[in-house]
Amino acid sequence: MPLVRIDAIRADQKRLEGLGRAVHDALVQAIGIPEDDLFQVLNGGGAIRYDDGYLGIRRDDDFVVFGITMRSGRTPEQKQNLYRRIAELAHEYTGTEPRNVFVSITENEFVDWSFGEGVAQYLDAAPRT
Repeated sequence: MPLVRIDAIRADQKRLEGLGRAVHDALVQAIGIPEDDLFQVLNGGGAIRYDDGYLGIRRDDDFVVFGITMRSGRTPEQKQNLYRRIAELAHEYTGTEPRNVFVSITENEFVDWSFGEGVAQYLDAAPRT
């Protein structure tokens, strides 16, 4: 059930699709979300402000922000594996250098999701991963 938002300064449709595929594949591989659990917002060409040397990491305008909202409960190890896998696949699929991959996770609970019709579906059914 993750909702992923991807923002990239220099990104045409092909790069955005590759970044979307990278984060989705990483979510499936690192934390076991179902293959068909795909909800993403892809934004390219917008303005992003960032420090090009924060924490000693040299960034440039290939910088990408991955914002992931998902239910709570993943371990620090699962999150670290997810960060690593997103960076690896973003590089493999789009050539984005790992130094330009920024990931932020926001966690919430089952009641915080409505997938349509004004209903919190997970309150009435056995939730998926």
